[in-house]
Amino acid sequence: MNRRASVAAILAALALVLAGCAGLPTSGDVRPGLEAGAEAGDPDFAFRPDSPQPGASPQEIVDGFIRAGTGPGKDGQWSVAREYLAPDTKWDPTARVTIDEPGDRVYSSSGEGQVSLTLSHVADVDEIGSYEPSVGEPTKLDFRLAVQPDGEWRITEAPEGLVLDQSQFSSVFQRYSLMYFDPTWKFLVPDVRWFPRTNAATYVTDALIDKPPAAWLAASVVSAFPESVSVRPSVPVTGDGVAQVELDAAAADLSPEVLSRMQAQLEASLANAGATSVAMTAGTTPLDVEPAVTRSTRISSLAAVQTQEAFGFLNGDETDPIAGLTSAMASVEPVAIQLAPDRDFAAVHVTSGSNVRVQANGEVLEFDSRPGLIDPTADPSGYSWSVPRDAPGALIAFSPGSEQAAIANPWPEATRVSSIAISRDGTRLAAVVTSGGRSAVTVSGVIRKPDGTPTGLGEGSLLLQTLPTDSASVAWLDDTTIGVLSDIGTEPEVRELTVGGPSTATPAPAGATQLAGGNQGTLRVRGADGALYSKRGSTWPQTGTGILVLATQQGSPQ
Repeated sequence: MNRRASVAAILAALALVLAGCAGLPTSGDVRPGLEAGAEAGDPDFAFRPDSPQPGASPQEIVDGFIRAGTGPGKDGQWSVAREYLAPDTKWDPTARVTIDEPGDRVYSSSGEGQVSLTLSHVADVDEIGSYEPSVGEPTKLDFRLAVQPDGEWRITEAPEGLVLDQSQFSSVFQRYSLMYFDPTWKFLVPDVRWFPRTNAATYVTDALIDKPPAAWLAASVVSAFPESVSVRPSVPVTGDGVAQVELDAAAADLSPEVLSRMQAQLEASLANAGATSVAMTAGTTPLDVEPAVTRSTRISSLAAVQTQEAFGFLNGDETDPIAGLTSAMASVEPVAIQLAPDRDFAAVHVTSGSNVRVQANGEVLEFDSRPGLIDPTADPSGYSWSVPRDAPGALIAFSPGSEQAAIANPWPEATRVSSIAISRDGTRLAAVVTSGGRSAVTVSGVIRKPDGTPTGLGEGSLLLQTLPTDSASVAWLDDTTIGVLSDIGTEPEVRELTVGGPSTATPAPAGATQLAGGNQGTLRVRGADGALYSKRGSTWPQTGTGILVLATQQGSPQ
């Protein structure tokens, strides 16, 4: 075919394509997409891994097996991956997930039928779906293979679980929050887990009802589901979004209050698993209950600030007063302010170095005057938490009357603590601590007496992120996200850390010195020159000036 004929053929093909485009709609209703920050449901695609190829080498078999971990299949049993295993080889794909850097896998062999995979380890997901970042060291996984009667190599020994790179992980697994109650039954507390997108409602419900909370959080939360009640193995979701949760027949004997709390936990936990509502049954008997009412942890959309004129909510160019607190704050010189959820008091670090309680009735109570104090944090039970920077073992929670509740051995190996922040539901304490010369952001469960008095932190802390410096401050951005302003005074950076998930980092405005969270992960920073910035995507438009202190908020009045 000559060149002119080739061009003519191409033009003819293009005409056919363009004719097909004539069927695209040019009118009709506009259909909005997801709201900003909303998470999509199950994707419209799925990985379809290849089956073993005839004559594949041991390394090719192992590589194919690893790649097949991206396809759980409709039954969630990873049937294609199992084709790479010899008969009777035991392997549990749900035991764990090893997450690695894309493109950094290296295969090697130390003998016939012996293959090793070395990878750049990023994080792990354990058998209950809890996520924890690794320290970043290379990890080696060993496999054993044998020739089968048909002459093909198959795996006879493999490490439990899956190996997925970061991009594959976010496509195969999704983040879900199992919702528990705080000990007062007022707040729902999220325990972030990662489950396959396939059959997500079943994974979430089984974990919530029949498995424990994450170990670090277990002593700080409660569940309405008694041990005597379990759920059937499958939780189908109907076409109109109703999750059908079949419990043991014994559930029919539970009190209306318990059932109401169970309903609240299920509805909140399954909201991101394709369910718009939950229908509980005790055996085949419907349980018609309304979910328990819980307290919100949302805060005002307006920034709480101290300006030269007054303390209050920044509303355009004006500062709206906060009843009682605006006038009371005029009697102190604040450096840092945390506003209590009922706005009846604020925990304040003042220029003298002390931590004081500024109350809406006009009183100012100095509750901690120890040297070297960091900024305090307030909880919904009315306690103000305070600790000296170089004495992390001396963490104390002060009651409204300044009675001391010492927190026993909070960070056993820490030599320094730079910042602390209690979650808005009062169940978790985020901190920047230094141990063995390494600084890190951790979160711990808070243990309390029945009257709300804090007594200690839960067993172990969850490591969220190591930091290059201890020059950092933390703030809760929402119930599952912690913001970290690090490298203060040099090149500031904001890290957004999911409590039980991966993190992101973006440069902060030059001179950023204070950080405050908002709702659904929104955040603000204050610059050293008094400028206020609000994060919009990856940009920081300026939204205010003349800010002396950017306060953090712990909630809103009921």
